[in-house]
Amino acid sequence: MSQLSYARYGKDNVRLYKVEKDEKTGVQSVVEMTICVLLEGDIETSYTKADNSVIVATDTQKQTCYILAKQNPVTPPELFASIIGTHFIETYSHIHAAHVKIIQHRWTRMSVDGKPHPHSFLRDGAEVRIVESVTRENEGISLRSKIEKLLVLKSTGSAFHGFHRDEYTRLPETWDRILSTEVEAGWKWKLFKSLADVRSVAPKFDEAWQNAREITLKTFANDNSASVQNTMYKMCDQILAAVPLVEAVDYSLPNKHYFEVDLSWHKGLKNTGKDATVFAPQTDPNGLIQCTVNRKDPKAKL
Repeated sequence: MSQLSYARYGKDNVRLYKVEKDEKTGVQSVVEMTICVLLEGDIETSYTKADNSVIVATDTQKQTCYILAKQNPVTPPELFASIIGTHFIETYSHIHAAHVKIIQHRWTRMSVDGKPHPHSFLRDGAEVRIVESVTRENEGISLRSKIEKLLVLKSTGSAFHGFHRDEYTRLPETWDRILSTEVEAGWKWKLFKSLADVRSVAPKFDEAWQNAREITLKTFANDNSASVQNTMYKMCDQILAAVPLVEAVDYSLPNKHYFEVDLSWHKGLKNTGKDATVFAPQTDPNGLIQCTVNRKDPKAKL
């Protein structure tokens, strides 16, 4: 005998683009996103008894995203994800949870002759803004926001020494190295009881994203880094201080290695240590450093 222990289905890779037009000024703004919707509820019989009557078709979910985008703002993405999730649990009595993931792709307004162009944009990197939401009936809306694919590098201001050494260690200590990583940063919001609660703080989502991005870049650039671990903790700590509605911050930072090239074999050419100016970018293997920092319980003992 067997029983269904997990059931969730929906529509993935829903591509959506929206343009906002200011008829008075002629200025337009654009948003492009990729959406995933997954539903949970009383849907077991569609798996076990071929009962399709409980299935809200995935095409219906796709069309719903487009209609809701027409009827509502799609920014900030935290709000739009909450609108989508709330729609499904309020519209279908047998659907009790909606998981929505939104990837917002980066379009930056062009400057032409030193002035912002009213309707032209460019893709200035692979960086994306991501929202993951879960809307549960009678529980509320949980939200997690993220920055991904933000590639950064600094050519000095990073060291790594004093680490544990044993018979398996070959890595030399260094007091000055290239530090590069592809930032994946996330922050978990407090639980919102309803869509109305999300709407009431809608401006905070863009502010938090801007704060997290600025803190990440400023700390990366200015910190005299003793390790990726220490630098990322400083980032988490500052974001928690800047955004009171956030409960936890997490980072996942892969090392993008640049190794010195020993050229001494060619006429004694110096290219190591303080003389290194030519490096070989590496792909893998690479270090991967992760952490999550929670807001400290004020009642906790020191």
